[in-house]
Amino acid sequence: MNLPYGVDVTIPSVARMYDSLLGGQDNYPADRLACEELLRQVPSMRELALNNREFLRRVVRVLAADFGIRQFIDHGSGLPTQDNVHEIAQRVDPSSRVVYIDNDPIVRTIGGVLLASNENTAVLQADMRDTDAIFSSEPVRRLIDPTEPAAALFVSVLHCIPDRDGPAELIARVADRLPLGSMMVVCQLVSDDAQVRDFVSQYMDEQTQGHWGRVREKKDVAGFCTPLQLVEPGLVEVSAWRPGQDDVPAQLSWEWEEYGGVGFVRS
Repeated sequence: MNLPYGVDVTIPSVARMYDSLLGGQDNYPADRLACEELLRQVPSMRELALNNREFLRRVVRVLAADFGIRQFIDHGSGLPTQDNVHEIAQRVDPSSRVVYIDNDPIVRTIGGVLLASNENTAVLQADMRDTDAIFSSEPVRRLIDPTEPAAALFVSVLHCIPDRDGPAELIARVADRLPLGSMMVVCQLVSDDAQVRDFVSQYMDEQTQGHWGRVREKKDVAGFCTPLQLVEPGLVEVSAWRPGQDDVPAQLSWEWEEYGGVGFVRS
């Protein structure tokens, strides 16, 4: 693959590190080395990533099949992998529409190639914090009907946003832009262990050269969800959110977890 101009693959990317943990091919030595160091410090990291991906699959199926959502805006989508949001949603209804948003230019390049033949999907290279630019963009204006319910996904991405950039305010801004009946998915890395929170936050900030926020506490995620009326089972560790018969390895240790839930946007 020809790299987009200006991309420095010696600096780890959160999207490519996640791809590496999921067994993907679109990552580089710097991404793999960063993952190896984190695995030494937090050995549950790979299982956490796999469980998080299964949560995404499960929640999109529920949104499409049980709540009738037919349009999705996936903030911080990462690299395409098996069973992407559009594939899950379009198995329920082939007319389902998805806009993927990520600031990594490699995501835009690979996603654009893979999705070129699917007219109901698009990849937008943008900063997920720039709500105005996202909602005024051509892909969102073309694919997302502002008169019909939509789902905004923030799956395992809010820990990439520093406190100074207002992750709670971001959720509130997006909630304000969504039509009546819309839903949101919110989850992020949390830990009860202050040493884990501090180590991971500092390490990832250094490795990604500032493209990181912090591992937070459960009370922070609850604060992010203030604009939402949560559906059952509320805020939980994500493998406990409406679990099925998913063949995913359980976490063997609990240094941290992915914590969140799903809710309707309050009118």
